[in-house]
Amino acid sequence: MRHAFLISGLIVPALVAAAPAVAQDAKPVLNDPAALARIGREGARYPMIAADLARTRAEMDAMMRGGISVPVPKDSGGGATHEQHKRNYKAIYSGGLLYRITGERRYAEYARDLLLAYAKLYPTLGKHPAASNQVPGRLFWQSLNDSVWLVYGAQGYDLIRDTLTPADRQRIDDDVFRRMARYLSTETAASFDRIHNHATWAAAGVGMTGYVLRDRNLVDMALKGSDRSGKSGFLRQLDLLFSPDGYYAEGPYYQRYALQPFVMFAAAIAANDPAQRIFEYRGGIVTKAVTTAIQATYDGHFFPINDALPEKSLKTEELYQGVAIAYAATGDPTLLSIAQWQGRTVLTPEGFAVARDLAAGKAKPFPFRSMALRDGPAGDRGALAILRSGPQDDAQVVVAKNTAQGMGHGHFDKLNWLFYDHGDAVVTDYGAVRFLNIEAKDGGKYLPENDSYGQQTIAHNTLVRNETSHFGAKLKPAEAIAPTQLYFGGDASTMASTGEVAGAYPGVTMRRTLVQFRVGDAKSDPLVLDVIRATGGGAAMWDLPLHYAGQLIDTGFTLRSNVTTRPLLGKANGYQHLWVDATASARAADPRVTWMTDGRFYTWRTATPEAQVLLVESGANDPKFNLRREPAIVQRLENATDPVFVTLLEPHGSYDASSEMTVASDSAVTGLTRTRGSDAEIVVATLKDGRRIAIGIADDAGAKPHSATVAGRRFAWTGHIGRLDMEAAR
Repeated sequence: MRHAFLISGLIVPALVAAAPAVAQDAKPVLNDPAALARIGREGARYPMIAADLARTRAEMDAMMRGGISVPVPKDSGGGATHEQHKRNYKAIYSGGLLYRITGERRYAEYARDLLLAYAKLYPTLGKHPAASNQVPGRLFWQSLNDSVWLVYGAQGYDLIRDTLTPADRQRIDDDVFRRMARYLSTETAASFDRIHNHATWAAAGVGMTGYVLRDRNLVDMALKGSDRSGKSGFLRQLDLLFSPDGYYAEGPYYQRYALQPFVMFAAAIAANDPAQRIFEYRGGIVTKAVTTAIQATYDGHFFPINDALPEKSLKTEELYQGVAIAYAATGDPTLLSIAQWQGRTVLTPEGFAVARDLAAGKAKPFPFRSMALRDGPAGDRGALAILRSGPQDDAQVVVAKNTAQGMGHGHFDKLNWLFYDHGDAVVTDYGAVRFLNIEAKDGGKYLPENDSYGQQTIAHNTLVRNETSHFGAKLKPAEAIAPTQLYFGGDASTMASTGEVAGAYPGVTMRRTLVQFRVGDAKSDPLVLDVIRATGGGAAMWDLPLHYAGQLIDTGFTLRSNVTTRPLLGKANGYQHLWVDATASARAADPRVTWMTDGRFYTWRTATPEAQVLLVESGANDPKFNLRREPAIVQRLENATDPVFVTLLEPHGSYDASSEMTVASDSAVTGLTRTRGSDAEIVVATLKDGRRIAIGIADDAGAKPHSATVAGRRFAWTGHIGRLDMEAAR
C-alpha cells in the first residue's frame, strides 16, 4: 500500500506504483537476507531476539499508524522536527529489517514511502535554521546528526532497494542518498577529513551508501578521505583515534558514541571488501575497542571524564551493536555475559548469534581487571589507569586520569582521579554541563557553564595553581602536552599508579601516586592513599579539591560555617561557581571529614597540616540552575613552593535505614603522617588496633633499591612502591 505524505504541513497522496522490476545490482549488500529470514523462522526459540523482534514490531506498527511525517527542519536537539527525523531514520532501518525477517511487505512499503518523502524534501533544503557553532546539517542542526541519519538510512534502504520500481529507486538514489553523501563528503570536506568522531559517522554513512549504490568512488572516499590519499578517512581514523590498547582519544564516554560507526562500517567492509581484512586491521583494533570500552566502566556506566554524561551505560544502542558485531567477529564468550547484563541485543544476524548462544549457556564472565589503558596512537601519551579490587560488580575501583587532552571534548584537568565502591560513584567527576536533547535547556546543547565550570580544573580532583586552570584552559597547548604513566603495578594487597605531567603550568611538574592497599585479609575493603606534589614555578597558592557524592556526617576539626551568607570561592576559572560553606584548619588532632554514600561511610583524612580546609558546593553564579549542587573538600596552601598533599580515603561500616542499624561508622584509622626520606615519600597510617602500615613511594619509578627508618625500624624495598606492615606493640 501507499501512505499519504505530510511535508510542510501538507498531506500529499502518493501515487500507486507498478510492480517493481528487480535489478540484480539492487540486491542487499550490507545484511544477508537469508540470515535475517532465519530470525523470522527460528527467533522465537531464543528469548532475547524474540523480545527485540516483538519490541521492534510494536514500535514500527505504532509509527505506521501515524502515517508519514517528514517535516521541514527547524528545531535544534530535542525539538519536534529533530526528534521526528530521528524516528524516521530508525523506522527506515527497522522497516528494512522487519521486511526481511517477517516477509511482510508493508514494512518495506512504509520505509519506501518515507524515503520518497525525503526525496521530495531534501533537494529543497539548505543550511539548517538552528545551526550554531557546529558544521550545519540540512535535516539536523549539526551535520553529525545527518551522518547518523545516513548510517541508519543506508542500511534500511539496502534491504528494500530491490523491491522498488526503477523510477522510485532512481529517485531515492539520486535525491536522497547521493545528495546526502555528496554534502557530507565533498561539500563539507574539511569536516569529513577530520580525525574525529563526527568524521567517523560521516565516513560510515558515505561508505555504506557507496556499497548500496555500487559507487566505488564513495567507498574509496570513506576509506581514504575526500581526496582518496589515505591521509584521512576511516582507515586513518582507526590509526589515529585509538591507542594500541583500543583506548579512544576522547575518553570512554565518546568511545561509546564513536563505536557504532566503527563497528557497523567495519561489518559492511568485511561483507563487501573481505580483502581489507578489516577485523584484523591494526591488531584487531575494532573489536579491541569494544572490549576496552567495557573495561572503562563501573557497574556498566562509563567513567565520566571529559564532556561526559555520567548516566550513560552499556545499555545503549552503540554497545548493543558493538557487542553483537564484536561477538560475531571473535566468538569471545565473555561478550555474551555483557549482552546478558544489557538485557537485549540487536535485530541482526549478529544479534541472533548472541541470543542463540546465550540461550545455549555459552556465556563466560567478562574479565574486568586492573589495567593501564595507554593513550595516543603509539601508546605514548599517558594512560587511563584502572585499579580494581576484584572482578565483582561492586568491587572498589580507582581511576587515574593520566591521559591526553581528549580533543575538543577534553577537559583541562591532568592527574584527576575517581573512586567507586559498593556500586556507587563516591569520588566524582562532573562531566558535561548539558541536558542532552532536552530542548528547554538551550536545545539540549552544551550550556555556558560547561565552559565556565565543567571544563575548568577546579571542577575536578587535581591540583590548581593560583586559581587558574591547567594550560590556561586553552585547547592548543593542552593538546601539545600529555602526561606520562610512570608506574602501574602491584599485587592483590597493594596496587599503585603514578602519573606525571610537566607544563600544565609554566615551569611546573606535577606527579601523583594513588595506592590502593588492603589492611586486612583478601576480603577487606582497600584504603586509597593519594600523594600529589608539584615542583617548580616558585611560590603560589595551591588548591586540591575532592568532589564527592554523599551526605557529610562529621569532621575532626572545628568548622567556621557560613550560615547566613555564602561567599564565593573566587571570581573566575570555575571558582565563581563554588559557594564556600565552611572553613577549617588541618592543624587538628584528627583532621578528617566523614560522609555517607548510599549507606556506606567514607572518611577522608589529610597529612598536610599546614593546609586550610574549605567545604564548598557548586551552584553559585548559576541564574538558570544549570549546575548540579555537589559538595567538595578543598585543601589550600598559600604562598607554597613545591607543595605536597597527602590524603587517605577509607571506606568503612554501613547504615541500614530499614532496620535502623549502624555498623562501624567511626574510622578505623587514628593517624596519618608523611615524612620525606632521602629519595622517597614515606606515609604511615596508624590503625585503632595499634598496627601501622608504611607505604614508601620512591622518586625513581624503576627497580632500584630504597630504604628508610620508620618508627625505629629499617624499611627497605626495591622498586617504586614499598610496603611495611608493623604489628601493634605488645
